[in-house]
Amino acid sequence: MIYLDSAATSFLKPASVRYAVSEAMGTMSSPGRGGYESAMAAANVLLDCRIALADMFCVRDPERVVFTSSATHGLNIAIRSLVGPGDKVVISGYEHNAVWRPLYALGADVAVARAPLFEPEAMARAFRELLPGAGAAVCTQVSNVFGYILPVEEIAALCRERGVPLIVDASQGAGCVGLDFDGLGCAFAAMPGHKGLLGPQGTGALLCRDGNVEPLFYGGTGSQSQQAAMPDFLPDRLEPGTHNVPGVAGLLAGVRWLEKRTCHAVLAHERRLLELFSGRLAGERRVRLFLSPEPELQTGVVSVQIGGLDCEEAAARLDRLGVAVRAGLHCAPLAHETAGTLETGTVRFSFSPFNTEREALQAADAVLQLL
Repeated sequence: MIYLDSAATSFLKPASVRYAVSEAMGTMSSPGRGGYESAMAAANVLLDCRIALADMFCVRDPERVVFTSSATHGLNIAIRSLVGPGDKVVISGYEHNAVWRPLYALGADVAVARAPLFEPEAMARAFRELLPGAGAAVCTQVSNVFGYILPVEEIAALCRERGVPLIVDASQGAGCVGLDFDGLGCAFAAMPGHKGLLGPQGTGALLCRDGNVEPLFYGGTGSQSQQAAMPDFLPDRLEPGTHNVPGVAGLLAGVRWLEKRTCHAVLAHERRLLELFSGRLAGERRVRLFLSPEPELQTGVVSVQIGGLDCEEAAARLDRLGVAVRAGLHCAPLAHETAGTLETGTVRFSFSPFNTEREALQAADAVLQLL
């Protein structure tokens, strides 16, 4: 199988990740619940992972790195901490349902900043026009559908000028596109552990500017157990219950792997694979590739429409040819509406550090075979 669905989950992972998960299950219990060896081993792996993530994303205080079960979990915490019913919230036209649905559930007044694909200046202008009167803003760092790198730095600067707290969804950028959290001055940034960070499913992190945040869950933390209220300090305020210690151990191994190779090198590799894939298909008029004319605006993710084939049917046929891809709306109808593909959806190819040049060319040949 040629696995090209890493934008959903990094199925291909370093061997060290699998080893770390297994090792943790055999040697670590619950952190903060005792001073014995296995409890302290768990506490140490959580601390090491917080420090590694803080270093990677430029967070001065590792205690502001909160472990979550997913980016969706973190985004719900961030949104519910900043937004109430009727509040105006500005979001990009490329947001995932992990942003849109919590805002809808809260009854927020959502203003969508729409701009054509791969036009960052137009996106920044759209935010500038909509930010007056907003109580918060949300922007994805990279579109999960099109691999489009949005102008988060410019949008963060606009939010700082107007005093509007910003939430960054780093789900598709973490692990390949740099993020200076403290430099951006945003209120929160959420990310999964199982995508570009190469960790196991069921892991994630929420970066917090300060402790002014509302818990999504309540329960035991191993600290301040005598009081009914949740602790007022991070990370305990947002981490009730037993931690996913094997998951965090695997996440730490994924981050360590990235530290050695660098996110810059990973992005360069994935862009090279995209270049080979798209180059093989460039002369085929029946294939539409949603590609940026400026390669620096796109990661190793590309959406494709293949002749007159229904996208789900195309993905099923590619599967029979040994190529695993994602088809449909990718849980991001706003992005498809903005790009004009809401009625048809797309087939998404997403490359990883572990895909090869040969696989990229073979995947393109499989597309041609469908035609």
